[in-house]
Amino acid sequence: MAEHVLDLSTRFIDSGQVDGPPNRVTHELSELADDIALVEAFSHVVVVRTEDGLVAFDSSGPASGTRVLESLRTWSNDRIHSLVYTHGHIDHVGGSSAIAAEAEQLGNEPPEVLGHENLPLRLRRYRATNGYNKVINARQFGGLPVSALEGSAGKQPFVPDGTLDLTIEYSQMLTASVGGVELELHHAMGETDDHTWTWLPQHKMISAGDQFIWNFPNCGNPQKVQRYPLEWAQSLREMMATDVELFVPAHGLPISGHERILSCLEIVASTLEQLVEDVVAAMNSGATLNDVVASVEVNPELLELPYLRPLYDEPEFVIRNIWRLYGG
Repeated sequence: MAEHVLDLSTRFIDSGQVDGPPNRVTHELSELADDIALVEAFSHVVVVRTEDGLVAFDSSGPASGTRVLESLRTWSNDRIHSLVYTHGHIDHVGGSSAIAAEAEQLGNEPPEVLGHENLPLRLRRYRATNGYNKVINARQFGGLPVSALEGSAGKQPFVPDGTLDLTIEYSQMLTASVGGVELELHHAMGETDDHTWTWLPQHKMISAGDQFIWNFPNCGNPQKVQRYPLEWAQSLREMMATDVELFVPAHGLPISGHERILSCLEIVASTLEQLVEDVVAAMNSGATLNDVVASVEVNPELLELPYLRPLYDEPEFVIRNIWRLYGG
């Protein structure tokens, strides 16, 4: 029998040893707790069952939305009542057309779609820079004609046709109730300026989106817009103030256990905070960008942690992003 996803993450974290990929693209469903399930894809979908239907966090990307939905239907045939976007990246919102198509086919109402008020502005910018985004994503993901996240052969626009728009927007915090389950949506900045993490007090669960990705924080991606390391760390500290027992990021493995979750969040937050402090101190001393890149470093032992490995982003890129944020 395959190792359960929560047992796998516990083993990776507690041992510090990784013998398989934490970021798995299996399109397989795992039940994390009563009424909570996760489908692992390039970008995961986590679903909570309520008396009024399902609440889904993200829809995955256009190339995987249908497969994620098929896996979900092996667990529940309840209609998707609400869809919460953690942020507006296409691998999180681009699969929503599959949810809309299923609802129409079954004669159901489309879901309410919740997200931060900056998210529609992001999608508007993506539409205005459609060709540019395809070029930089192809470069980022190995020079393919089009990223696997975008659909087939580049025929789809970067924001896929049929992507569901928000029906409920919020600014700083939103409390909602769906079928007896309370949701607390919190705005965060980090990889994006439109991020939402959600606290579900009845389940003691956090849907974290990309604020935790089982790699070094993606806070310096070259050729992408500004990222916000201190605000990213602050959002992790806000999550630590809850009595969370189940932590579900949109990439990588879910984590169980309050103390284990807090330890992971503390290490990631303090790593980002220290990096900002060191870069700004070097800038204030008159160091050039090249000097800063050469002299500021993250403790190599931290980069060996299963959830901080520099495999998607790396400290040098984050250092350059911090310079851009504070120095232009």
